[in-house]
Amino acid sequence: MQTLAQNVTQTLRNWILHGQTRPGERLEEVSLAEQLGVSRTPVRAALNTLAAEGLINHQPKRGYLVRRFVLDEIVAAYEVRSVLEGLACRSAALRGLTEEQTRTLESGLAEGDRILGCGQLRPEDHEAYQEMNVTIHDTLIEASGNPWVTRFAEQAQNIPFASDRIILWVDHATILRSHGDHHRIAEAVIARDAVRAEQLMREHVYYSGIIFRSNYQSRLDAGDRPYDVKHAPAVAEMGLA
Repeated sequence: MQTLAQNVTQTLRNWILHGQTRPGERLEEVSLAEQLGVSRTPVRAALNTLAAEGLINHQPKRGYLVRRFVLDEIVAAYEVRSVLEGLACRSAALRGLTEEQTRTLESGLAEGDRILGCGQLRPEDHEAYQEMNVTIHDTLIEASGNPWVTRFAEQAQNIPFASDRIILWVDHATILRSHGDHHRIAEAVIARDAVRAEQLMREHVYYSGIIFRSNYQSRLDAGDRPYDVKHAPAVAEMGLA
């Protein structure tokens, strides 16, 4: 069971990742405590945690400010994710999956096939597809049996726009390719082909970073504003990991 401080931390983290707080916005203990209906103590602990994660910055006399991430930092997070999740798949293949983990992957693959079988990713299916995607990635990370991989992979997931919990590509060809990757990765892990499993996952996540960079550049070329955290809900309509 999570502590109150952990619950507050998760709430504030979600606000940042989903754009409910803007880059440069000041986070104040008193107002946050009032909004959340808690004392200042868990809020203070949450702010310290988020600062350690790099989502907010502490500045003398100004308190905590929501951090602004530039494109290169976001793409770098994809690169880190690709290495960590690739390692997770290699370790999972070497260890072997439990029956429950295998069933979870197979169920997720079937769900993705069902959703994409109509030839498009319908708006009403966005949440279900994203949940399936997260479940597949989390199951493979958990199956690595390496707590450090889990810890650092979670931290990389907490970079705005580098998380499969936030970004979802809706272009059918792109997402179909991605789900095909899920099949190939799962098959390699189940077959205990560690080298192939690692390579496939690294390419899968790294390619998402390439797509994000391409979309970002297209937005600039069109004269639109570059992405920042407050655009997260809109960006979620464009992108995947």
